[in-house]
Amino acid sequence: MKIMVAIKRVVDYAVKIRVKPDKSGVETNNVKMSMNPFCEIALEEALRIKESGMASEVVAISMGSAQCVDTLRTGLAMGADRAIHVESTANLYPLSVAKLLKALVEVEKPGLLILGKQAIDDDCNQTGQMVAGLLNWPQGTFASKVVLDKEKQTAMVDREVDGGLETLCLDLPAVITTDLRLNQPRYATLPNIMKAKSKPIKKMTPEDLKVEIKSDLEVVQVTEPPKRKAGVILSSVDELIDRLKNEARVI
Repeated sequence: MKIMVAIKRVVDYAVKIRVKPDKSGVETNNVKMSMNPFCEIALEEALRIKESGMASEVVAISMGSAQCVDTLRTGLAMGADRAIHVESTANLYPLSVAKLLKALVEVEKPGLLILGKQAIDDDCNQTGQMVAGLLNWPQGTFASKVVLDKEKQTAMVDREVDGGLETLCLDLPAVITTDLRLNQPRYATLPNIMKAKSKPIKKMTPEDLKVEIKSDLEVVQVTEPPKRKAGVILSSVDELIDRLKNEARVI
């Protein structure tokens, strides 16, 4: 079985985000970029499934500018067998990405498609659900545990819901999106990083996949959240109760 994993290049989670002066988006020039943390978890799970003997190949996919190749190299260093880069300079929103993934699935024919549940730049949490709908495949979102049955060709997925855990049994092929508690991604070792530099990355375009990229969303404005007011030190419990009662009006 082949597993396909979608990975995204985003602003590193440790970087302090700055909004552009014209409020058209987030500043990305001269900013450290890295693989989306949820995508790292998705790739790690695919690699663990392969190491358990349940899969034969892991293919990493990324879409966007030429710089996405760096993110794919990280995926290859972690252990992915192959990488495909769909190069596009256009803004790729969830529906466009889902259409591209559907086209790639039809070419690669994987038995399992794994994605992070969301990207930390736009927090959309839509692509996995959309591609499952386009493919008419069963889906398990927010997965915190994945167990495959090779004989029955099914996947048991524990997913986190408001009330606790929900367990789904999915017929393969299927789409799974990963939550934070699924696993702890491995670090790429230096020898593997060096080997990944020489591995070929297949280049494709939306035109090759016969997918038309069109913007179905418009970003009107991006603004920073309001700054929090400074805290105050109170001298007594009575003063605290008085403030909570008369100023905050919460008691």
